[in-house]
Amino acid sequence: MEKQFLVDEFKLEESWRIFRIIGEFVDGVDTLHQIGPAVSIFGSARLKPDSPVYKKTEKIAAMFVENGFAVITGGGGGVMEAANKGAAEKGGTSVGLNIILPFEQKPNKYSNIKLEFKYFFIRKVMFVKYALAYIIMPGGFGTLDEMFEAVTLIQTCRIKPLPVILVGTDYWSGLVEWIKERLLAEGMISPDDIDILQVVDEPEDVVKTVKKVVVI
Repeated sequence: MEKQFLVDEFKLEESWRIFRIIGEFVDGVDTLHQIGPAVSIFGSARLKPDSPVYKKTEKIAAMFVENGFAVITGGGGGVMEAANKGAAEKGGTSVGLNIILPFEQKPNKYSNIKLEFKYFFIRKVMFVKYALAYIIMPGGFGTLDEMFEAVTLIQTCRIKPLPVILVGTDYWSGLVEWIKERLLAEGMISPDDIDILQVVDEPEDVVKTVKKVVVI
């Protein structure tokens, strides 16, 4: 009887979890559907304000605001903070989609639109749904996860093609070469798939690359 009670309780908890999931989707759509054209910026949460990458991210975000874009980040520290700061200080829409984690992730103070998520997959939907481009700064596993998620959705035609820009030749060239030498050479991907990723260095060129294909 006790075992059956635990099973039934687990099923009930699972059923109620569905409402939490729906609630997060509703909050995201209600909050973000009017932000206008936007770019999502990703990168390491561990970088400090004196980091060259942090400073470059600030500049990129500020330039996007100057060109009519809102900026969406994961809402935490490091690159996310830098992007939210650059956007907010230019008077733009600075969105932080924070994820609840037991360590590392804390909301930064520069996002003027804030949402909090328990579920990664819902947060990912918001990044893709409301972005016209993905800007990928140097980062770790989470950054790679977001990058390859977007690439896979584009590759499989689940979303409309959008620019996926890797910022920093020194940081990203090794990965791009590995993709060419292993995945492409061994037939794991098609030649056209390589074109989804673009490597850019200067903030001005990041914005220009987006504006070549995105009309707002």
